[in-house]
Amino acid sequence: MLMLPFERGPTSDMWIFLTYFLLGINIAGPSNAEPPPRPPSPAMYQLDIVLKKGNNLAIRDRTGTSDPYVKFKIAGKEVFRSKTIHKNLNPVWDERVILHVETLRDPLYVKVFDYDFGLQDDFMGSAYLYLESLEHQRTLDVTLELKDPQYPEHNLGSLELAVTLSPKEGDVRDSTMLLRRNWKRSSKYQSMRLSDVHRKAQLWRGIVSITLIEGHGLQPMDANGLSDPYVKFRMGHQKYKSKTIPKTLSPQWREQFDFHMYDEQGGFVDITVWDKDAGKKDDFMGRCSIDLSLLSKEQTHKLDVPLEEGEGVLVLLVTLTASAAVSISDLSVNMLDDPHERLHIMQRYSLWRSFHNLKDVGVVQVKVIRAEGLMAADVTGKSDPFCVVELSNDRLQTHTVYKNLNPEWNKVFTFNVKDIHSVLEVTVYDEDRDRSADFLGKVAIPLLNIQNGERKAYALKSKELTGPTKGVIFLEIDVIFNAVKAGLRTLIPIEQKYIEEEPRVSKQLLLRNFNRVRRCIMFLINTGCYINSCFEWDSPQRSICAFVLFVVVVWNFELYMIPMALLLPLAWNYILIASGKDTRQDDLLEDEDEDFDKDDKDRKPGPWEESCDKNHILEDMLASWHFEWIRTMVDSERKGFMNKLYAIQDVCISVQNALDEVASYGERIKNTFNWTVPFLSCLAIVALGVATTIVYFIPLRYIVLAWGVNKFTKKLRDPYTIDNNELLDFLSRVPSDVQVVQYRELKLDPNPSPNKRKKNNPG
Repeated sequence: MLMLPFERGPTSDMWIFLTYFLLGINIAGPSNAEPPPRPPSPAMYQLDIVLKKGNNLAIRDRTGTSDPYVKFKIAGKEVFRSKTIHKNLNPVWDERVILHVETLRDPLYVKVFDYDFGLQDDFMGSAYLYLESLEHQRTLDVTLELKDPQYPEHNLGSLELAVTLSPKEGDVRDSTMLLRRNWKRSSKYQSMRLSDVHRKAQLWRGIVSITLIEGHGLQPMDANGLSDPYVKFRMGHQKYKSKTIPKTLSPQWREQFDFHMYDEQGGFVDITVWDKDAGKKDDFMGRCSIDLSLLSKEQTHKLDVPLEEGEGVLVLLVTLTASAAVSISDLSVNMLDDPHERLHIMQRYSLWRSFHNLKDVGVVQVKVIRAEGLMAADVTGKSDPFCVVELSNDRLQTHTVYKNLNPEWNKVFTFNVKDIHSVLEVTVYDEDRDRSADFLGKVAIPLLNIQNGERKAYALKSKELTGPTKGVIFLEIDVIFNAVKAGLRTLIPIEQKYIEEEPRVSKQLLLRNFNRVRRCIMFLINTGCYINSCFEWDSPQRSICAFVLFVVVVWNFELYMIPMALLLPLAWNYILIASGKDTRQDDLLEDEDEDFDKDDKDRKPGPWEESCDKNHILEDMLASWHFEWIRTMVDSERKGFMNKLYAIQDVCISVQNALDEVASYGERIKNTFNWTVPFLSCLAIVALGVATTIVYFIPLRYIVLAWGVNKFTKKLRDPYTIDNNELLDFLSRVPSDVQVVQYRELKLDPNPSPNKRKKNNPG
């Protein structure tokens, strides 16, 4: 007889049953004893839920809408997540889920979130469904009022469900196995859920290239009888936004966007047209969609798509192409480790095939080995890290290593390179079951900075890539590309990235951009003051040399000397760098706030600066900007309070972005001559050399005639060509000072940490 060391009671009866059950002992009462009467208690319940729709949900996006989805949780575990309904406050899901629960004591916890791609999802409300209050075997229509526990007085809308609770009779063992299978499915769904949040699918099956040409007969939305139209594209989680064409009903965009196609059957591209309104919500002008399953592949289709719920037609060019060589594999299986495969790829991108498939520039293979010393993101002192690898709009990720601060992934990712000036971004996240993944660290590596085959430890940076965070990641990267294709690709527009976070006003960013513009303006002012000092004879030696140089250059001037003169600073800076006298700044954009305040107080003027009042010039600029600010404020006095705030915010964002653009182009010109990216500086030398040769041997009138004929006949030869400026496209590949800081590698801590001594730290 088995003796149990506790007294009998309801709880002890349960323990006795479980003990006998686990030991495989049959429980039988005496033959002459009747079992005490007990009410029937099913071992399992089946909960059938239909998530119908939501009503008047909370606004979480600046556009006045949200992208809601719903989570179901029981006993702290997530058992269901709905699909995301984009841009809708009254979404209709009509999704059904069947759950198996062991007890009715645990309520169903319903939470609603607003999906934000790449960001933390916003909470939209929650409610409880108490299962004990439900009638058995009867379908009930339930309305759940959503609330925020921190702000219970806020009205966050409601959800409509249809719920059926059914007792499930059967053997306890069968019920237990059914419950385990149910939670296993839930756990499996949890592991798959992050794929849906961060990239929806691992590998894409094709590329959808959409060229937005123009619009005709659009609906006027402004008081002047015109509109300021722009177009939004959405395919799954991929989103693009075109530029805004002001004051027209027949806009010419001529922009190209590329989408990843995950389904062999195609899918749909949703298109909406909007009228831009400063200081208030943009006006909706119409929508349309493209069914990709109706289009043949490897062929360009010209589509004239009429707008629904509006007026007008959009002219589009759509091309479906086969998938590029994108793959994920284990460390033991990768193509570049195979000598024959590597030789085949080297031949594929050799100089002899420079003009074959110009879009296929190269291939990059990234080995994500492991990470060490990561930040602890969970209350347990551990993290559940996974790694996301991005190249332009191509995005893949590893599996999750649970409860570990020193994870090993050992995965190999292969991407096709469409632009050698792209930046490889590797980000480490912590998986969180209740919300979006937590950021742990990030590195950004320009492809041209990669040393092939070198296994290297990279110190992780903050989300803005400006400072360090905890941990290092070990990567091994190989890049094979064709230099001629890469050079030609530099002269066409850069690929846009998916729409991400809306720009926000930042005092620190505004000040930084102003200081960057100020440095560019100060350089021009100093140059002008230096030239002016030559005329003032402040230094006789300098003035004599400048006068002789002026006479010689003017007397012998030829047009080819202009590109030749631009070669001189490139050659001079190269000689300085080669001799070890690098003139490039080591601490870009650091301590600018202090420099801005102390510059004019501490620095003594140079001999040629005394004749040039730079502060007066800067004050005039600031006064001009201040006048524009006041004028905007006065014009907005007639609007409502919220419109006035939005108008101020739009002005700040416009000024902030304009300062950034002006400063970036000035810094990129400087960095071209400073050999910040040697490939681009060499390309500039080749271009200037060719320009010098052409201008030297060909008369100017022939060059101007050829340029004019090309411009006048361009639209006749190709009506749907995308206009571009080769010089600006080249400069867009040169990093600004901000990007130089972001791409710079941090020095690793030479002191060994406990995490490095302890190879693995499982939970």
